[in-house]
Amino acid sequence: MSKRTNNRHRVATICRRATGLPHHICHRWAGEGLITRTQPVPDAARAAQRAFEAHVVLVLADRLRHEQAGGALLGFTRAEPTSEGLVLTVHPAMADRVVSELLPRLDTRYGGLRGVPGLRLVGGPGRWSLSGLVDDTCIRLVHPDPTWMPTLPGDQADTAYVWRRSPRRPEGIETESPHASWGEARDWLISRLLRRSSLVNEAGAAHGWANTYTHGSRGVVIEWCCAMGSAQMAERLVRSGLTAVPPGWTGDQDPEAGNWTRYGKLQLGEALVTVRQAPCAEQPMRALRGGVR
Repeated sequence: MSKRTNNRHRVATICRRATGLPHHICHRWAGEGLITRTQPVPDAARAAQRAFEAHVVLVLADRLRHEQAGGALLGFTRAEPTSEGLVLTVHPAMADRVVSELLPRLDTRYGGLRGVPGLRLVGGPGRWSLSGLVDDTCIRLVHPDPTWMPTLPGDQADTAYVWRRSPRRPEGIETESPHASWGEARDWLISRLLRRSSLVNEAGAAHGWANTYTHGSRGVVIEWCCAMGSAQMAERLVRSGLTAVPPGWTGDQDPEAGNWTRYGKLQLGEALVTVRQAPCAEQPMRALRGGVR
């Protein structure tokens, strides 16, 4: 095997593990120069798309927490990332929940907008997409059942469903809280996390779930017990290009950021993804779900 072919194979292997795509697709991308050793998973080219994807992650990480199924920590089993957009395969047991959490709604009891501002579910069976009304962004959804019709929440006394009463135009409160204002570093880093769904899911391989949450809009925490070590997960995420400095990057980067990898802290500018192990909580969680009496 030539050195060039061997390099393509290594890049394709990293891409396959990160995204869940077949090896032959990743190998073809490597041959075409779409992925490289420094960036084995394609980034979103547009800033608005990166912001949209990042907001999707932050909402799902906070809302799903340790209630995932089948190890799909953000609700997705595979990612097909390109510079133009993103296709995500939803876990069938979580598909309805994922869509429901992402659709924007007003909490009339405690105040505030929940979900992703400006996001709408569009299309139909076999061609569903999460579409951003504000900035022409999109994530296409693939379900194992091509006839899947999402079951969405009905009316509730303390919730006003923005997406239902204004399906084609963003309401004022949605344009007042644009996810594009979160910061360049956070959008790059957390968008990349979504595009590495298959690798992220390895943290939930032992029990089918992990604890996920956010530190405001700055970053994401993934906490698990009985899978690979945190240093190993961090190393694989770094190898997949998660913290690679983007082309044309103008932000600050902590020169010591690489030293924190061994502790599961992955930084890009002021943005942070933390991956860490915790004591095994399988029995308490099963009890919480009614699995132990």
